[in-house]
Amino acid sequence: MEINFQKSDRNGNIKIEIGDKKQIYLNGIKLKKLSELLGNINIVIFTPDDINILKGGPQNRRKFLDIMISQLRPNYMHVLTLYNKTIEQRNNYLKQIKLENKDQNLLDIWDEKLIEYGIKIYEYRKEFIEKIQNKIKNIHKEITQDKEEIEIKYFSDANTRQNFINELKSRRKLDIIKGFTTKGIHRDDFVVYINGREVEIYGSQGQHRTAILSLKLSELKVIYDEIGEYPILLLDDFMSELDDKRRRNFLNNIKDIQVIITCTEKITLENLKYFSYNVIDGNVISKQKEE
Repeated sequence: MEINFQKSDRNGNIKIEIGDKKQIYLNGIKLKKLSELLGNINIVIFTPDDINILKGGPQNRRKFLDIMISQLRPNYMHVLTLYNKTIEQRNNYLKQIKLENKDQNLLDIWDEKLIEYGIKIYEYRKEFIEKIQNKIKNIHKEITQDKEEIEIKYFSDANTRQNFINELKSRRKLDIIKGFTTKGIHRDDFVVYINGREVEIYGSQGQHRTAILSLKLSELKVIYDEIGEYPILLLDDFMSELDDKRRRNFLNNIKDIQVIITCTEKITLENLKYFSYNVIDGNVISKQKEE
């Protein structure tokens, strides 16, 4: 299956081959990961592994934010890269202090850079958490038929410059002992609550899935508000994870969106126009227009 797309500065082509493994090509070049499509086209990727955004560690939630923000704020990934390089340099020097008794005062150089980059990252993340929060409440109510209320709270060590300075100074001795930076924007997290209870701890499997649906649909809406058009939605074997009720509610929210669905079993999409492809060993056996 092939898709041609246009951006303001270039045209492109995506090819998806489905055999023993899915293979994706961008302009003829094989991609190692789906995330490599980001930056080439505006896209929201939805896979069964996305359940780990809520059930996994904070790094999964930071990654979700980083991917979304990078599509809409090109400078964000640049600042994040600078921050991560500075963390790496500071951690290396912390080890040298412990093992070689280097001058601790030189940490001030890296601390100042961490604060500079960290505050910028915090402002980006805070902005987009607020945008998601504004969208997700109504979306989640619709999906759950007004049975659940959802809320997102963002926690950061760098919510003000002074707080970040204080955290780095107060943890300096511990950082030297451990050999790495224990506080900073790289430890940020956001928590999702349903009816006032933390989903990661108290949520059922169904609530986890519904919360992820709401989160991804909110991402779609935020991107639309930013660029004036919906991104492509790529559902990679995700529909099999949903029961009929959640599937219908989800599809009601994506009627005006270009969607690519890959799955290992035939599914029927009610009240939607679409093309279905039967693929065996990477070859398209049949193509059918469904209405």
